[in-house]
Amino acid sequence: MNELNWTFDTVADSYEKLRPGYVDELYRAIFEYAPIDENSHVIEIGIGGGQATLPVLKTGCALLAIDYGENFCEICRDKFRAYPNFSAVSERFEDIDLRGKYDLIYSASAFHWIPEEIGYKKVYDILKDGGVFCRFANHPYRDKGNPALSEEIDRIYAEYYYKYYNKEQQKPKEYTEEQARSRALIAEKYGFTDIQYKLFYRTRTFTAKEYTMLLGTYSDHIAIEETIRNEFFSEIEKAVNRHGGKIEIYDTIDLQLARKTR
Repeated sequence: MNELNWTFDTVADSYEKLRPGYVDELYRAIFEYAPIDENSHVIEIGIGGGQATLPVLKTGCALLAIDYGENFCEICRDKFRAYPNFSAVSERFEDIDLRGKYDLIYSASAFHWIPEEIGYKKVYDILKDGGVFCRFANHPYRDKGNPALSEEIDRIYAEYYYKYYNKEQQKPKEYTEEQARSRALIAEKYGFTDIQYKLFYRTRTFTAKEYTMLLGTYSDHIAIEETIRNEFFSEIEKAVNRHGGKIEIYDTIDLQLARKTR
């Protein structure tokens, strides 16, 4: 599963349209911790479809986006063409040679693809003294208000997803505060201080078709053989339609903030 990051760029257009952005409260928390302006230099690791880019660009900072996917970079160069302070490079963060020091480095639902000991160390090395690392991620959880639908979807996953990957089925679990805290404190091992974490919540509602289109932007779903994937998604659509035609997703967004020691 850790080798599936290549899959995202194959569905870059769908990803840009279907993956959600992040709540305003999250950006307020970031900018309170790390005020940035037109004099600041910022890196975004794993820009994807630019879901987390515009609020940062609007500060006037110089923003360099690094993403393995060339299609993502092209989409975002066009999407943010009105911002001369924006640039995007298609390369792995692990491999790119970065000169200079940065005020803020952040990553939205992407940093987990980088080996921990490589990612945290490199971020620390290229931050200015007092600079900030910010990592956040969305953790969706299926419809809590419709247990019959969730049970049916679990049965479909057992038949298609878990059988395909020859894995033991895991029941979905809602992301917890303890997970957020443990994840945030990883930064301490690499010299970061003033570590903070916060959680934000929201719900999203999808039709059956919208939901399977969203699932089609997840790496492990993209990698399923096409015929099996089409049957899998068809069964999920039927299940959602049998249970009212809508599915609600409960999102937990965890935010990690950490500072390079002065």
